[in-house]
Amino acid sequence: MARALTSCEPQAFERFVEHFRSKIFHYSLMMCGQPDDAEEVAQETLLKVFQNFDHLREPEHVRAWIFRIAKNACLMQRRKSVFAPEQELSVEELPPSSEITDSANLPEDELQRSEVRAVLHQVISELPPAYRCVVLLRDIEQLSTDEAAQILDLTAEAVKTRLHRARLAMRQKLDCYLRNRCIDIEPIASPAPLSEDAWQELHTAWRRGETCGCGAGAPDEIADKTILK
Repeated sequence: MARALTSCEPQAFERFVEHFRSKIFHYSLMMCGQPDDAEEVAQETLLKVFQNFDHLREPEHVRAWIFRIAKNACLMQRRKSVFAPEQELSVEELPPSSEITDSANLPEDELQRSEVRAVLHQVISELPPAYRCVVLLRDIEQLSTDEAAQILDLTAEAVKTRLHRARLAMRQKLDCYLRNRCIDIEPIASPAPLSEDAWQELHTAWRRGETCGCGAGAPDEIADKTILK
């Protein structure tokens, strides 16, 4: 997708924004906890991406690069958000890694498919942030251990340990749900339609930051692009 954008393929910019805006929104929603904060993080992240797109040396690693930017934007948003919790669960409150086995996989096949996404969303959102971000990057976004370690400024071993602990904690909560339906499932928010002003802001940042010249088209060509989800 990054190569398509740098190669000036038709509609590459639109596809890039639509694809990554949704991913960044849901990552930020899980980390920040509020749709309004997630919307701000998604817009700020994409702005930084387009402003610095010429710094991307390895297009095949664009996802890791984008999520590193999103992680930093989310941290800043959490610090200033009125929704930031006063206290969060400590990582020490989760089971130690010695209790983890390779068999501690998530029992997705035991849940009705219509419930999986909502239940997992709720379970992941209740993890401590340090573990939550590892699960999101490794299990949801399917990034490699090394990519997650680079994004989070951790060693690969630390990523593996946190992921194992998080999976065990999730397994316990999912088992509770399967037996007792003890989790209150809440609807999962989706990103709001992208306004024309926000769209133009992203397109302008891309035009100024790109180097191939394909962003220099007339802005009127994208004036009616007001909805991206």
